[in-house]
Amino acid sequence: MSERDDTELIRDVCGGDVDVFENLVVRHGKTVSSVVARHVPHNEVEAVSHDVWLRAFKSLHTYSGRAQFKTWLSRIATRECYDYWRRRYRSRESTFADFAPGSAADWVEQVTAAASTEAYARAVAGAEAREILQWALARLSAADRMVVSLVHLEGLSVADSAAVLGWTRVNVKVRSMRARRRLRRIIEELEDQP
Repeated sequence: MSERDDTELIRDVCGGDVDVFENLVVRHGKTVSSVVARHVPHNEVEAVSHDVWLRAFKSLHTYSGRAQFKTWLSRIATRECYDYWRRRYRSRESTFADFAPGSAADWVEQVTAAASTEAYARAVAGAEAREILQWALARLSAADRMVVSLVHLEGLSVADSAAVLGWTRVNVKVRSMRARRRLRRIIEELEDQP
């Protein structure tokens, strides 16, 4: 079954053989997890990935074949992450601990295992910077967070970001500029606190 291309598998699923969808999940599972892991806290990746697959299954009949299935699926994953942050932003449920990679004990063990004081200092600074950035990003609206993530953190072009988000290029440019300003203010306010 692995030699069959995505279009054939999709045709079978839409034709009623829903068990074939598992082949698409196996084939593209890493792609979905990778996209989701870049946009949501580590403890939410599995749940959001599951939501991506549900959304993909429900809208599989709309896949036109103009783009590769992997691209189509990545767009769904990005939009699901966007929806995740919109829900989270409305309820303001995020805590600083949500963004810490792994448990504190694991982090301490990794840092203390560093070979030198310089490596230790770099590891601490990098981990703190990532945590502060993730915390600050969580303070942005879902739209601002996604545009900053896509354009500035992942390095997508304005055109690619517009295609993924379903926005115009001008909208991406304007939102990107405004979101960077908001992010800068959030981080500056954090620095000003005693």
